[in-house]
Amino acid sequence: MTQSPHPSSTTTNPAWSGVLTALVTPFWSGEIDWDSLRKLVRTQLDGGVQGLVVGGTTAESPTLTADEKRKLFEFVKSEVASAVPLVMGTGSNSTAETVQATRAAKEWGAAAALVVVPYYNKPPQRGLVAHFRAVAQASDLPVILYNVPSRTITALSLESIVELSRVSGIVAIKEASGDLKFGEQIAKQTQLLLSSGDDGTALALAGVGGRGVISVISHLIPREFAELFKLAVGGDAATAQRRFDEKYSGLNSHLYCEANPIPVKYALWKMGIIRSPELRLPLMELDPTHRNLMDQHLRTGGLL
Repeated sequence: MTQSPHPSSTTTNPAWSGVLTALVTPFWSGEIDWDSLRKLVRTQLDGGVQGLVVGGTTAESPTLTADEKRKLFEFVKSEVASAVPLVMGTGSNSTAETVQATRAAKEWGAAAALVVVPYYNKPPQRGLVAHFRAVAQASDLPVILYNVPSRTITALSLESIVELSRVSGIVAIKEASGDLKFGEQIAKQTQLLLSSGDDGTALALAGVGGRGVISVISHLIPREFAELFKLAVGGDAATAQRRFDEKYSGLNSHLYCEANPIPVKYALWKMGIIRSPELRLPLMELDPTHRNLMDQHLRTGGLL
């Protein structure tokens, strides 16, 4: 049975509004590189982002152990010291595992759980609704739906999102399809905070009701992206989008020349923020054929 929207599902709640960076997990010789992670977190805080996502798919969560996820969250929490809220990625294609991970995130002190649409097993819409409802009802940790059909194949329909918006505890949605009309309908038909999962259209989405973005490019331009997003939310999304496209559209596009987070890790390494572009198999470092163009885009953006 659905319930009224969660009291915190407003567009002003700071825990899941504004620019949140979906943190990568730096590695060195197969292990988490804590020194690089500390430097990365400090760069984000200095850049003025409004929050951080720990243990999401950009963090290579499928290759992190449960213990590593706990240590990651505890480390970032200690570095942040309550300066910004932390959202924990807890989603999987198992409802039971997602419930367990969400309960753990609550115990660790997360502000919200980012829960991706179950991937690979292709549940029907009624299964997606039941999945997210079960997660929300299992813990009082606020839940952010994560709709990313390019990764999960199955996508939440507008009807399912509207239904889930009435479930207590579901407060926001990370909408990563890049479909502005779809995002606008979510904003019009629900009280969920609409957050973009597509940097290229995030500023335009802010013009039709978006109030957050869970970002990859903010790893590289945290201050600039936060300022542009503030401009967009403030009513001048067209100017913000134009400025972003003029300076960063090439860089943003090239961040997806191979699967995320392969390119952004290379860029962070080139910028001297992390000491290695290392990933865990089956992901590999950026193919050499893409590196010169990435370097060019970084120089164009004034990042090298």
